[in-house]
Amino acid sequence: MAWDEWEELKGKHTSTGMQLNGIPADETTTTTTGDLEVGHGDLTKLGKSAHELYNQLWDRARVNVASSDSAAGSLTKQGFELGSGLKHVSSRWDEQLKSLMDACAQITNHMQTTKRVHDDDDNYIRRQMSSIDALDAGFDERVGEPGGKNPAYYGKPDKGEKKDE
Repeated sequence: MAWDEWEELKGKHTSTGMQLNGIPADETTTTTTGDLEVGHGDLTKLGKSAHELYNQLWDRARVNVASSDSAAGSLTKQGFELGSGLKHVSSRWDEQLKSLMDACAQITNHMQTTKRVHDDDDNYIRRQMSSIDALDAGFDERVGEPGGKNPAYYGKPDKGEKKDE
């Protein structure tokens, strides 16, 4: 893309009110705070995909390093420079594969940990809210008639007094 094309595209999109940190005002959504929301299903799918990729890499992408090194050594002994190249490619492939598999394992573990932490947070909030409900229920227990003064604080009304006063 040429610089002129970039400037043209940039000018076209900035004139329409392009926003990178939010959504345009004319679109209707249920979330307007801009917070990222991830459901447990999303976390599970990400973790599962990373785990499946790890397994596929383990099954299909590994090379037999010993046989590659043996072939590289044999080619080198026979005077072919290809032997050192094969050895280098085999070593780099193994290093990069291990790095990629490690990244997949970290993603899987992170998604599982994130899901567990969010579950723990949800349970904590639920417990806190239920204790508030229990406290509120204690305030709802009334002594005496609704709308009247609490006899525990004001004493019992005289026979001539109204309860509402």
